[in-house]
Amino acid sequence: MQQRAIGEFQVGRIGLGCMNLDHGYAPPVSEQQGERVLRQALDAGYTLMDTATLYGAGQNEARVGRVLQAQRQQIVLSSKCGMELMEVEGKRVRVIDGRPATLMRQCEDSLRRLKTEVIDLYYLHRWDRKVPIEDSVGAMGRMVEKGYVRCLGLSEVSAATLRRAHAVHPIAALQSEYSLWTRNVEIAVLDACQELGVALVAFSPVARGFLCGPELDQAAMDAKDMRRSMPRFGGAHFQHNRELLPRYRLLAQQAGCTPAQLALAWLLQQRPNIIPIPGTQSVDHLLENAGADTVALQPDMLHALASLMNQGTVSGERYDAQGTLDTDTERFDTRV
Repeated sequence: MQQRAIGEFQVGRIGLGCMNLDHGYAPPVSEQQGERVLRQALDAGYTLMDTATLYGAGQNEARVGRVLQAQRQQIVLSSKCGMELMEVEGKRVRVIDGRPATLMRQCEDSLRRLKTEVIDLYYLHRWDRKVPIEDSVGAMGRMVEKGYVRCLGLSEVSAATLRRAHAVHPIAALQSEYSLWTRNVEIAVLDACQELGVALVAFSPVARGFLCGPELDQAAMDAKDMRRSMPRFGGAHFQHNRELLPRYRLLAQQAGCTPAQLALAWLLQQRPNIIPIPGTQSVDHLLENAGADTVALQPDMLHALASLMNQGTVSGERYDAQGTLDTDTERFDTRV
């Protein structure tokens, strides 16, 4: 796989989002299937592996640690702090906490679960608005000083917040949702990343499965699938968005690739510092995604894709009201 820079590291320009194995879309996969996916990823050229404290309440980190411990030197291992699942009044809820003591505790817990002495890239998963970003990043800088972490990242923050954080400690990567149907980072974040030498790690690069080919059915999704609460996948919004798919599939045919590969190739050709991290529970999809590394799109195809699917043609917000409150990214107005 071709390489791209992220901090001090060179990684395959398509990384693996490991979350799907334990969190977000369906029940966790079996131990055997998770191991197949992770080991096949190594064989296919994936070297950036992305997990987080939040995913499966630590189960995803533990899975990655068990399976990949023997291959630790072959991968760039990234995880995240500042957001976790906790028991509150008998219910498991997502808690955002950017206090320095909390971040240090989570880092130490992650090191144990990942079975490693150092995390290569450690993100602040969400900015806790009750804690100045300078305080949270300052605490993470001390993790670097202690040798717990090699370089730092942020997730879902605006260009202004990135600049504030970068002034405290160099930021190697900013992780944010970026795909044909989520273009918020184009407002200012992409330019800020390029100016500061920060990699843009794009999560949900195939639009949470929407751009993968088979048409999704929200009603058939698992009861715990996060897309059940996402406006774009329901009601009139989804009926509108699905009308974009026939033309999109036709463009994939014209490009000689699958719909998922088309989405990833489009991202890779936006800027040289973008690294998409699609996730999957399937070895076949893993290999399909890796195939995007060899897809080159002509300017007229890039233009056709951007015209077909953008902030003006996609209907609905990324998240419901609660999810929107958790982010600090610039927002396009919803036009349809």
